[in-house]
Amino acid sequence: MRILIVEDDVSLAAALARILEDNGYAVDVVHDGNAGVAWGESGLYDVIILDVMLPGQDGFSVARALRRSSVSTPVLLLTARDATADKIAGLDAGADDYMTKPFSPAELMAHLRALTRRQGDVVFERLAAGDLSLDLEAMDLGCGGKTLHLSAKEFALMRLFMGNVGQVLSKDTLIERAWDVGSNAGDNNVEAYVSFLRKKLRHLGSTAQIETIRGAGYRLAEHAEDARS
Repeated sequence: MRILIVEDDVSLAAALARILEDNGYAVDVVHDGNAGVAWGESGLYDVIILDVMLPGQDGFSVARALRRSSVSTPVLLLTARDATADKIAGLDAGADDYMTKPFSPAELMAHLRALTRRQGDVVFERLAAGDLSLDLEAMDLGCGGKTLHLSAKEFALMRLFMGNVGQVLSKDTLIERAWDVGSNAGDNNVEAYVSFLRKKLRHLGSTAQIETIRGAGYRLAEHAEDARS
């Protein structure tokens, strides 16, 4: 399971990340609302933990923006405010659950367990793009009755490409979202894994193609004949 934490309190965000990592979750952290929207739209996360009071956009605005973008990832809102009106506003904005600060690690984990038990009802089990299907549980990439199992990094990259069809993703963006924050991964790592994925697309006989956009990055074209480079 991969969790996105959107929290402007750096110390609290680090403490939350440690709790989650100690419980076996992969975690990424951003500290403002605009980054929360950008990272949340990647389709990479199983749950988003979202503070209400954020610079850029507040948590309510972030939740609304994600839902407008058809992001169905469960959202757990965190706030120091416990007024009923705030809770209603958060849920109406598209959040799935609500916790008031301060809270215990055990309470946080209980809320996450409840969200992930319901996850099949609120997030897609598969991503589809062109003739491709990506099983988000088994990490299998399929096309026309054939399937190939992806490594964890191949899966993370393919999930990004299929969640952003037609959009150019820079190497820096791919590193930030598919590798852990603070990773030493570089351009060569991205190039190697894109090469692996291209070979798997050819093996599957897919008409989709990962295009190289010179000087900009990569994008997934649903049909190879649409490729421009």
